[in-house]
Amino acid sequence: MFPATLPVPRRHPENQIPSLRWGIVGPGWIADHFANALRHHTQQQLVAVSSRSLEKAQTFASKWDIPHAVEGIDALLSRNDIDVVYIATPHNHHFPDGLRTLQAGKHVLIEKPLALNAQQALQLQQEARQQQRLCVEAMWCDFAPKYDVIRQLLADGALGEIHTLIADHGEHFTQDHRIFNLDLAGGPMLDLGSYLIGLSVFVAGAPESIVAKGQPASGGVNGQTSMLLTHSNGMHAVLNTTLFSNTPGTAVIAGRDATLYLDGQFYAPGNFRLTSSDGLNTLRWEEPTNRYIQLSHEIEHTAWCIHQGLLDSPVRPLAASLATLHAMDDVRKQIGVVFNEERTA
Repeated sequence: MFPATLPVPRRHPENQIPSLRWGIVGPGWIADHFANALRHHTQQQLVAVSSRSLEKAQTFASKWDIPHAVEGIDALLSRNDIDVVYIATPHNHHFPDGLRTLQAGKHVLIEKPLALNAQQALQLQQEARQQQRLCVEAMWCDFAPKYDVIRQLLADGALGEIHTLIADHGEHFTQDHRIFNLDLAGGPMLDLGSYLIGLSVFVAGAPESIVAKGQPASGGVNGQTSMLLTHSNGMHAVLNTTLFSNTPGTAVIAGRDATLYLDGQFYAPGNFRLTSSDGLNTLRWEEPTNRYIQLSHEIEHTAWCIHQGLLDSPVRPLAASLATLHAMDDVRKQIGVVFNEERTA
């Protein structure tokens, strides 16, 4: 039956979100947005930031009123006044930096993707269990109110049997962007494609089969990939990602009873509509496109998990991160993409 209203997004009670002491590793552009969200939209504390360049760390610390700027991750991890660490280094540093953080006995929130591949992610999961520490992938859309409304619609069966997911994520990048850099695990898959496969896993779990075709770009990286994922519930996910061009960035989740249309970019704050299959009923979710302010949700959720004594996030469990990376590994195998770190492993 088509719902009368959309579900209300669920939030953690404020008295269950402790004010924890955070460290940031890698003061780049996403860390800048993260610091803004933490500083102005949560009650969390920024204590220290580290960079391979002390000058860069000091500049970042000055901008965000962070008491301590240090050179190198080890100097940050040796501090006793840090409860949890946010890893915002380049993709190929997520695994080693995350592993060192867990080995230092700190909880960790790792920017997506959690690691370069599922094997690395499994090592992080095992280390987190051994250290009895929380390890979470910062797949920010999963923690946002919009996605919680969608999560509830799916759980309630509002769409009926889901048969089709169609989504794209393409952006135009100049040639000097790191996404063209083979030494930084370039190509669209980790940056853009992870949202696509992550959405497919979010809706229907790990795929049972994948067919993928790729197109190379200059610099030795993949430039465009199209994928067909099939899932155990019968859903087909038709996905495309490209670094050559801007695409609508929309997503459609089509069920027997209703279809969910997500405006572009589907993973970011923004609007969607749920329309019944007979076209007679439509419900709309509308929100300001305040984008990276909504990083506050993953920050507060991480603090809530730590307060609850959880060793895995119920919103973005490591099983979901592993399923996403397993699928991306399969795609990369089919299109012939091997990262430098995998060649020397």
